[in-house]
Amino acid sequence: MNKYEVILYWSAEDESYIAEVPELAGCMADGDTMADALKNAERVIAEWIEVAKDLGREIPEPKGRLKYA
Repeated sequence: MNKYEVILYWSAEDESYIAEVPELAGCMADGDTMADALKNAERVIAEWIEVAKDLGREIPEPKGRLKYA
């Protein structure tokens, strides 16, 4: 399990739940339920980190909870 913050919300436009990972630029997933969106986010986080490693890019350390959201 990752330690990156994930923000979950309903998107009426997409008609699905969205899971955003603010610390990893452009990293997000969706799902029919909040649980699906979170599960998909875990997979996308792993893929984001793998691609960043392959490209020699810096991978940010998880900061934990934001002070304000």
